[in-house]
Amino acid sequence: MSTEFLLTSLIVVLIPGTGVIYTISMGIFAGRKESFFAAMGCTLGIIPHLLASIFGLAAILHTSAVAFQIVKIIGVCYLFYLAYMMYKETGSLQIKGKQKQKGLYKIVLRGFLINILNPKLSIFFLAFLPQFISSSSTTIVSEMLLMSFVFMIMTFVVFVIYGFFAHKSSTFIQDSPKIMQKIQKGFAGIFVLLGMKLAISER
Repeated sequence: MSTEFLLTSLIVVLIPGTGVIYTISMGIFAGRKESFFAAMGCTLGIIPHLLASIFGLAAILHTSAVAFQIVKIIGVCYLFYLAYMMYKETGSLQIKGKQKQKGLYKIVLRGFLINILNPKLSIFFLAFLPQFISSSSTTIVSEMLLMSFVFMIMTFVVFVIYGFFAHKSSTFIQDSPKIMQKIQKGFAGIFVLLGMKLAISER
């Protein structure tokens, strides 16, 4: 595995995207554990895209305008739904009591759906991973699986760090409900913008 792959992957993971925004929002409004599970859900959401890229299924999204548009529209609707859910909150998103465990499953599921409903990811990995495979390699699938595993570990670790620092910063604003509400609505606006960006994206 090349140093170029590791450095490029790290840069890609560090760039704030939908998953990062979701994880940070959980860190600020819910807690450290919730941001951890958000990072887990977002990481799990890239597995289907990685597998699709490795085994060539991403070509379907690349060549079929209908398939791409269907996945994209569902993804856009889901981002708008998350924006609406965050905007209508009137207080902290902290999960309490008996609903705690159920809430953690929901956080993982939301993170998973955020990434799995982004068709651009499959095409990205289809173009990204082969660049670091040697032309003389006889174990292409094995190498791509290994790189995918490393990419996932990087994603999870970086997202957890983002969530941890977001939770730390929440201590400065958690005593002010008005500030919390403004930040929540700000994140809702970000999800709307991300949904619009996905809506106008092309293959």
